[in-house]
Amino acid sequence: MILPIDPANKLSFKRFIKDGDLVIVYERHDTMKAVKVSEDGVLQNRFGAFKHSEWIGKPFGSKVLSNKGAFVYLLAPTPELWTLVLSHRTQILYIADISFVVMYLEIVPGCVVLESGTGSGSLTTSLARAVAPTGHVYTFDFHEQRAASAREDFEKTGLSSLVTVGVRDIQGEGFPDEFCGRADSVFLDLPQPWLAIPSAGKMLKPDGVLCSFSPCIEQVQRSCEALKSQFTDIRTFEVLLRTYEVRQKILENCPVNEGDSIERPPRKRRQGSAEGSNGTECSSSPTVVIRPSGEARGHTGYLTFARLKCYV
Repeated sequence: MILPIDPANKLSFKRFIKDGDLVIVYERHDTMKAVKVSEDGVLQNRFGAFKHSEWIGKPFGSKVLSNKGAFVYLLAPTPELWTLVLSHRTQILYIADISFVVMYLEIVPGCVVLESGTGSGSLTTSLARAVAPTGHVYTFDFHEQRAASAREDFEKTGLSSLVTVGVRDIQGEGFPDEFCGRADSVFLDLPQPWLAIPSAGKMLKPDGVLCSFSPCIEQVQRSCEALKSQFTDIRTFEVLLRTYEVRQKILENCPVNEGDSIERPPRKRRQGSAEGSNGTECSSSPTVVIRPSGEARGHTGYLTFARLKCYV
């Protein structure tokens, strides 16, 4: 489970793997998968067979071996890792946008958050961690099967006590009246968010914050027009993340001969003593190399934030 809650209603975290737990199996830097542990279960992959019975009782982060002597790591299912392995029923928000949303919506433990639509539940999982242990996330999706799948995922990850999934067309019907004036924050991920903004304004507490995610700038423009009547401090952001790869490489350095005016750069090959060479020996040393990732993500969407006006 991602966020087990103990009987004293305090946030807790299990450090040892038990039968029935969800584990993120780290196979390599670009391959991970979620696995539910069972006493008689076996994970089969390119590295061999891994018996679940050998995982039980080990702490999260353990390195376990297969019948072929290869290994994988067993990681705790944090919201960040769950975002990378969950089933994509829709386009999801990733870590850069999620962290920005949680911070600018000013979400803290105990908050009540309304979300539409649920989609694959990537953001919902992080919202649940942010409001735990006494807050709650109410998320809505108009697609009944998608909502049911998200509900199953939250059961699997242990978040069902923090998240309630509803089926509702928020664009057409608005949020349920029972939430009027109760929400600390509202998040919209809809094709026409401007249709839901009047309802969202009714749901928010005084000084509450709204965020709308839109992939197109035309959607942002219409949303900002709709926000002006009820909201203030309207701001739009685009979060662009550039990651770097850190690798250790062996570089060979050749000594500088007397009389050389310029120091020679590192060499990739050892210079031999064959005819035509000067017989110089190059020393090898491990060096940390940092370079931009070739798979850096570009534009995902625009995040528009606004604060509900307070009338005295």
